[in-house]
Amino acid sequence: MNHEELMLRAINSAKSFKYTAKPNPVVGAIIINKDNEIISEGYHQFYGQNHAEINAIESAQKQLGKKFKSFSELTLICTLEPCSHQGKTGSCAEAIVKKDIRKVIIGAIDPNPKVAGKGIKILEDNGVKVKNGLFEDLVEKQNSFFFYKHKNRKPYITVKIAASSDGKSHYDSNQRIFVTSESSRKDVQKVRAKYDAILTGGNTLRNDNPRMTARVDFPLNQPKKILLTNKTYNKESNFFKNGSVDIFDSNNLFKIIDFYADSDICSILVEAGPKLANAFLQTGYVDELIIYTSSNKLGKKGVDWFYEDNAIENYGFKLESSYKIDNDIKEIFKKNE
Repeated sequence: MNHEELMLRAINSAKSFKYTAKPNPVVGAIIINKDNEIISEGYHQFYGQNHAEINAIESAQKQLGKKFKSFSELTLICTLEPCSHQGKTGSCAEAIVKKDIRKVIIGAIDPNPKVAGKGIKILEDNGVKVKNGLFEDLVEKQNSFFFYKHKNRKPYITVKIAASSDGKSHYDSNQRIFVTSESSRKDVQKVRAKYDAILTGGNTLRNDNPRMTARVDFPLNQPKKILLTNKTYNKESNFFKNGSVDIFDSNNLFKIIDFYADSDICSILVEAGPKLANAFLQTGYVDELIIYTSSNKLGKKGVDWFYEDNAIENYGFKLESSYKIDNDIKEIFKKNE
């Protein structure tokens, strides 16, 4: 296998961990000898645990004296620039230098401006030959939320709503109902699984008692939960039973978005009632709008999702895709560029 094929292997294998590594990016690393034979592979499998490079190095260590005599004979291929900082785990760049690996091939530079290029600098300052930019576009696409967050200094924000065919959210009595089908609700679980955090408001918490978890049949790091309310709430409700919760009593959405710009959170899914959903849309910071529309009507007793005609267009969104789920329609709108 040549270097291009090996990088593609690392990229494709890394995607297996996209739900367990988040909010960190998925990263793959392969260590090869001079004949491009694979000595070891490593992947960032779980948030807070070893990075891909460390796993590959530890695996290669077991082959020392069997498949190779010295790490200086080897080349490390990794999809993302080795980290330079001491976070939950040690610096990968320094671990590479310590092992005396002399050549590193990188897919993409870390987009975080606080660390971008610093891992490469550590390597080059210590005599490691570095090649960068191999399938950079694929690495960025694979970690789209991560790259977006650091390039735009804010998390990727999606508002998700479920509407009746006449554009209603719920009955004005606040009676809890399921507007859309069971199949649509199952699809929502898969959507939730992609995001680093799920945000809701106090009214939704009090009226619906939601769990706001991703109930899927594969391993994942459950999204963090974010609650916005300045009123009392039941701390024994379903919302608090699984996963960590951040609570804000402020209505200043810009400050909340700024707060997460400096955190690990790269993506937020907003699941809230019409008031909070529209408040987010009005900030201009929402990147995506997902609407599940039922074939059923709620009529005059229903509460409108939007307060004006052509609201979606006025918020600056255009339809990107649409398809049926049973008798429901799922539409994905993206921000006009």
